[in-house]
Amino acid sequence: MKKAIVPYTRNVAYYETDQMAIVHHSNYIRWFEEARIDFLGQIGLPYSKMEEEGILIPVLSASCDYKYAMRFGQQFQIRMQITRFSGVKFYIQYEVTDPQTGRLHATGESSHCFVSKDMVPIRMKKEHPDIYESIMNYVEEQKI
Repeated sequence: MKKAIVPYTRNVAYYETDQMAIVHHSNYIRWFEEARIDFLGQIGLPYSKMEEEGILIPVLSASCDYKYAMRFGQQFQIRMQITRFSGVKFYIQYEVTDPQTGRLHATGESSHCFVSKDMVPIRMKKEHPDIYESIMNYVEEQKI
């Protein structure tokens, strides 16, 4: 049965805006990280558990395409999806929308890998098969 992922939702904070009273572009990448941590928890992989097992997930790349400005106090939600998973690397797409209007404010992508605390790549299928299975189950369910 396909597990519904609840979009990450919150309001724009005042400190996230610039002199033009719109959200500064750098905040979208931070929001992607907030949404990613929330998402991992929803699929049964809280980041605290990963770190306890000696797994780090650095960002290899991140990009954002800005569509429509956001302002202080505005509510937004981020939907995300793992688009590729190799067992060592994975790729995520993001959509930032206004939950009331459905207006698309931004899209983005990021890529990540699994490494040990010594920054050595981890082959999840071999070294952490339970985590590998959790991610594969999510990826497979999304193809339905």
